[in-house]
Amino acid sequence: MRLKKKDIFFQTLENMADTIVQAADYFAQHVDNLQDVLVFANEMKRFESQCDDYTHTIITELNKTFITPIERDDIMDLTTTMDDVMDGLEACASRFDMYHLPDPDEYIVQFAEILRQSAYEIQKAIHLLSQKKLLAMREYTIRLNDLENQGDELLRICIKELFAKVTDPIELIKRKEIYERLETTTDACEDVANMLESIIMSNS
Repeated sequence: MRLKKKDIFFQTLENMADTIVQAADYFAQHVDNLQDVLVFANEMKRFESQCDDYTHTIITELNKTFITPIERDDIMDLTTTMDDVMDGLEACASRFDMYHLPDPDEYIVQFAEILRQSAYEIQKAIHLLSQKKLLAMREYTIRLNDLENQGDELLRICIKELFAKVTDPIELIKRKEIYERLETTTDACEDVANMLESIIMSNS
């Protein structure tokens, strides 16, 4: 018996989610103890390029496929929001190199952990989407919302701490931008959750 080939859209979204997990894992593992900032930034760029390739595959397939497994707009919006998560991770990694910031602090490490957990929730939800187990995805969208709230709270704490303790204005600008970029990336993870919620609503 031949196994039914997985739909190209679902397969590519799964590949994308898997890549986001690999990137978030790599980010969290290395940001805690940055040995070589350039290697770190380059590796994150490689993950980001991989996601761009998957986005390109989806756009190409949408242009030539008449019937899609879920609404075309939903596929495109989900692809774009997932790509935003990857872009956010890569943009943060590149800043460590650009700003000569080889020693990420405890807050950056905490953000990295929130993003790592968020990536796993996205991955689980996307794999359920592929199996058309839409209602089961809700557990993960709720968790993503919760993780984004943690990101909001962490941003409040670290900005307050930053202004209380850092007197060098250049250092302050660098750190503040990285904290805010990390928090924006947790927002992008929540955007994925909202997109999945909208797919649940329109397909159940």
